Formats: sequence, structure tokens, C-alpha cells
Amino acid sequence: MPLARSLSMTSLNGLPQWEDEDLPVEDLLLFEVSWEVTNKVGGIYTVIQTKAKITADEWGENYFLIGPYFEHNVKTQVEACEPPNPAVKKAMDTIKGQGCQVFFGRWLIEGSPYVLLFNIGSAAWNLDRWKGEFWDVSNIGIPFHDREANDAVIFGSLTAWFLKELSCQFDGKPNIIAHFHEWQAGVGLILSRSQKLPVATIFTTHATLLGRYLCAASIDFYNNLDQFDIDKEAGERQIYHRYCMERASVHCAHVFTTVSEITAIEAEHMLKRNPDVVTPNGLNIKKFSAIHEFQNLHSMYKARIQEFIRGHFYGHLDFNLENTLFFFIAGRYEFSNKGADMFLEALSRLNFLLRVHKSDVTVVVFFIMPAKTNNFNVETLKGQAVRKQLWDTAQSVKEKFGKKLYNALLKGEIPDLNKILDRDDITIMKRAIFSTQRHCLPPVTTHNMIDDGNDPILNTIRRIGLFNNRTDRVKVILHPEFLSSTSPLLPLDYEEFVRGCHLGVFPSYYEPWGYTPAECTVMGIPSVTTNLSGFGCFMQDHVADPAAYGIYIVDRRFRSPDESCNQLTQILYGFCQQSRRQRIIQRNRTERLSDLLDWRYLGRYYMHARHLALSRTFPDKFEMEPSAPPKTEGFRYPRPSSVPPSPSVSQHSSPQHSEVEDEDEDERYDEDEEAERDRQNIKSPFSLGVLPQGKKKQHGEYRN
Repeated sequence: MPLARSLSMTSLNGLPQWEDEDLPVEDLLLFEVSWEVTNKVGGIYTVIQTKAKITADEWGENYFLIGPYFEHNVKTQVEACEPPNPAVKKAMDTIKGQGCQVFFGRWLIEGSPYVLLFNIGSAAWNLDRWKGEFWDVSNIGIPFHDREANDAVIFGSLTAWFLKELSCQFDGKPNIIAHFHEWQAGVGLILSRSQKLPVATIFTTHATLLGRYLCAASIDFYNNLDQFDIDKEAGERQIYHRYCMERASVHCAHVFTTVSEITAIEAEHMLKRNPDVVTPNGLNIKKFSAIHEFQNLHSMYKARIQEFIRGHFYGHLDFNLENTLFFFIAGRYEFSNKGADMFLEALSRLNFLLRVHKSDVTVVVFFIMPAKTNNFNVETLKGQAVRKQLWDTAQSVKEKFGKKLYNALLKGEIPDLNKILDRDDITIMKRAIFSTQRHCLPPVTTHNMIDDGNDPILNTIRRIGLFNNRTDRVKVILHPEFLSSTSPLLPLDYEEFVRGCHLGVFPSYYEPWGYTPAECTVMGIPSVTTNLSGFGCFMQDHVADPAAYGIYIVDRRFRSPDESCNQLTQILYGFCQQSRRQRIIQRNRTERLSDLLDWRYLGRYYMHARHLALSRTFPDKFEMEPSAPPKTEGFRYPRPSSVPPSPSVSQHSSPQHSEVEDEDEDERYDEDEEAERDRQNIKSPFSLGVLPQGKKKQHGEYRN
């Protein structure tokens, strides 16, 4: 038997290398297959797009992404070029020669990876034959009316065909790793294994199909994981064939991964296989050269949001904007899965607490969740027009006032303030004041909803009575459209909007990972998540006191809904009690956690999955070192010595707590000292060449 290659995480310039020099990494080709390559549908697009740079740095010209061809996406995102690898070019030419269109180019994102895109429509004439072949190998029938599943069969058949043509050129050598994301790409994996292609395969599920459906139906999912009749549940929801495609992909793969511990538990029950590796999702972290630049950006974009609030609440602006906090929830409009139901109930209770304690804090809450609308709300547009008119009036009066003041000072006189404004100026100002009179409440939505009588958010607002009354300390605004800097209402991109807010609230019931709180973290904005989200579980594992770092984790797994709602209410109320200085301290800490979410740290899990796939597929050529799994035990941010920002540890018996107490807490805080300690704490995981000490396990046993 030939000498096996030894696989380890040995690094050179931060990138993984093989220890055996007889077979260099250039011999291997890595293909990642997903329906969301250059095609934004959901969160998988973000995973692949942000991960591309570190993977391209590792694999160079040997990294390729495979996806579907959509002309409108390719025109704006892809630069056409010739394949650099002659074997790839020959395989493509073979498929083109059979009448199927294949497009090759560079995806214009960070890392500029190569993409190979199949035109699904050009190969649709093969659909019946390919569905028959898929039935022969898997006994899974695809209904003719399910367009998405039929497209998946075409896409998967083209992928398997390409991998077959490619592998034939290597004389059975172990040259190919293929990583498939989600069930839409799974057909290619199933066909590749049925044809016994010499390809190391990995399958990643970012969320189980059935799990998402069951949670959307408001079922007590996590307490009944071991009691579901899986086949019956999938059949009742008319997704049995999709579920079978997903489950077959999971069991055919050499290595099965998922994105979080909570999804690993779900997959074990829904898909009947325990994941081999948990691969958390990361982001590309860009640090500002100025240490606290993110604080300046917060102030700048907060001012822009305040301008919108001035217009939206004209005539009812009887609260102090400098004492107003902006909370938000954003994402797909999944009312219960995303936790919007619990958030609204907690806001009702928060409103009661703030009113009872006569708090001078006002909370404005944004719901950024796209829904069907037919246009902007007229009253909302009018509010912005009134605000602009008042601004123009104030500017013109100010200009006249300034000229008179300037001329008087030139003459050496102190102007008579009673004469400096003439009757016309006063008339203009009175008319401006009258124009702000309003005979209705500020709207709770910025758009006209197509079916507002059945909209769950609006119906809940009606039930709890949060109508933006003057007496309400919690104001609600539903913005049922993605944010854009070209909007006439709120001209901010999503990132700018997030930076301007004080707190992101994501009390999700079903959230396999959770990019929204992760994005808040890297921008230095505190957030609320749950222990049913992958992000929340990840932070609990890595941070000793997440709340002190601005990551509030609501327990939705082991508490009743009412107890979880009360916990969320206390978190929100505690946040409202913080002083401005405490919020600044907390944002500094939150931003420091961004290193944990960097792909330079989290990319190691994908490396490990690839090493594991090679060792399982070609055991005579590749051998997995027992110490290879990238353990993270001990990489925990400690609890800060001073924790004034954390409501969970600095809850006061009444809102009127001692100012002296605040001063004492602030004196204990040393930003530079804390930052240095955190930098030392995260330093160890970033050096990929150093393996942490711990109990060694053989591959196959490892669970992150």
C-alpha cells in the first residue's frame, strides 16, 4: 500500500498546507455547489460570498463555485473568462457539445473566485430522462408541478455529469473535493455517489426543511424532537419528495456538517444522522484604522434616523430625541420563527413598565420585514414633507435674522430682539406651527399593506394597543420593505441603519445560525438573541458573560413562552435604564467580539471537514491526524472586571438608582486594559499552526 498523506492544520502564512510534499495541494481541486452561487435567495448566499476570500486564499486557482445561470445576475456580478485548468475546460466542452449551456467566469466579490454556471433552461429537455435516472438510483419521485424540485434535478444531474467528465481525466486519482450546500444541490451528490465517482463529498445543511415548516406552524418543536413521525409530517406538508432528497444527500455524503449545535441536534432527529463537524458561519471583518470610528458612525447615522422620526411623528413630537432609544428587528417575514410575536408582547410589557415608573426614556422600535405592499403610506410621506418645509422655513428666518444681527453688530449696536423679527417672520413661523397640527396618530406602518386585515404584526399591534399614542413610551414603526439609500422616507442602507440604532432584537424560535445579530456585533451594536439560535449558542460557548459584552441571550429552550417573554422584557427595561456612558462602554465591548466571527477564525472548521472527507474517501492515500480537529475549549472571553452595562448583573430595585453608584462603576472601567485582555484571549485561536491542548479523539468522534 502506498504511503498515506498526512493531513494536519500545519500553517504557512496563516494558510493550511499538507505535510507530505510528494502530493502538493496543487493536485487537488475544490468545488462548492449551491443554488445560491451568484443568486441571492437567502442566508446561504451570504455564507458563500463572505467565505470566498479565505477559501480562495487557501486554494488559489483550484477553487471553483458551481451554481445556476441567471442572466440578470451574471450581467452584474460575473466577469467572463476562460477556465485556467485544461481538465475543467475539456469537461465543460463535452457538456456544451451535448447542447447544454455552461458559463465560466470570475465572481466579482472579495477573493474573485471562479464560477461555473449551468443554464437550467437549456438542459430542461433532459428532465424526464434525468428524473427517471434519479428514480432508478434513489426511488425518489419528483412531482411535475414542483418547479423548484425539478430545477434541482436538472442542476444536480448537470453537476454530476460535469464531475464525471472531470474525474475521468485523472485516472482515478483522488483529485476532487465537492462540497454541496442544501437540498437543492443534493441531487448532484447522490448521483456522484451512485456512479462511484472518485470524489470526496461534503454536505452542509443550513436548516432542515421539515424543521422550518414545523416551527412555522407554531408547534412545540424542540420539546418533541424525538416524537415526530417524520414521514407523516413531511407528507402532510406536501414536501415528502424534498425531504427525501435532503435526507438521501445527508446519508450519501462522506462528511455531513451543519452550521450550529442547535441545528446539529435538530438534524440528528429530522435527518437521522449526527453531523461530523459543526461549521459556524462567519463574516469578513474590516477594522477601522481609528479605534473608535464605529462610535462616530453610530452618532452620524443616529442623527439621520432622528430626522426621519421628526417627520414621522410631526405634531406628536412631545418626547426628547436625545433621550430616545432605537430598537429594531429585521429579516424574513416569519412571524413566529423570527420571534416577532414574542418581541411585540415584550414591547407591550415594556411600555407598561416605562409608564408606571414615569421614565423619561422613549423607545422607537422598527420592524424591517418585507411584506406585500402597493406603495408608501400617504401620511408617512406627508410627515417627511412637513419636516422639510419646517426646515426650509427655519433656514429662511435664520438667514434674515443673521443678516440683521450682522448689520447691527457692524454698527456697534446691541440689536433689539423685539424688532429683529418683523411681523412677516412671525406670520411665517405661526403658519409653520399650524401646519404641524395633526388630527390622527402617527402611522404604525410606512406603507399601504395589501392585506393588512390579516397581517400578523398589525393584528398584534391592534391587540396590544401600541398605536403611537402620546402617552406611550414605546412607539412602533413597521417598514415592510428592505432599506435603501434611495428611499424617499428613510434614505439609509441596512448597514447604515443598523449602525444608527441602539439595540437589535432577534428573539428567534427557529434560527439555525442568525446573521442579523452577528452583523450587529461586528458593527458594535448590542443585540438580543436566543439559545435556540446558532449564534446565541456559539456566544454562550465563547463568552463567559455574554450580556456584559452586549449579547443578551433569551432562554427559549428551557422556559415557558411567558417566562421567556418576561426575561426579554427585563432585558429591554434594563437596557433603557443605562446611562449614555454605559451604552458607549458596552458598544466598545460588543465590537471587540467581532474577532470571534471572522472567517480567519471560523474557516478552520471547513478546513477540518475537507481533511476529514479526504481521509474517509481515500483512506489509503490520506490519513487524518488525531490532533487535527480545531478544538476551541478555553477560548472564552472572561467576564469583565467592571460590568455596569449589563442589566442582568446591574439590575436596580427601582429606576431611580444612585448617581454615585454609576460614578463608582465607571471608575472601575478601563477600556485599554479590557481591550488588551480580550486581544490576548482571542490571539491563540487565530494562529492556525498551534493546536490547542486537550484530549485527543480519532476522526469520526469529533463534535464541535
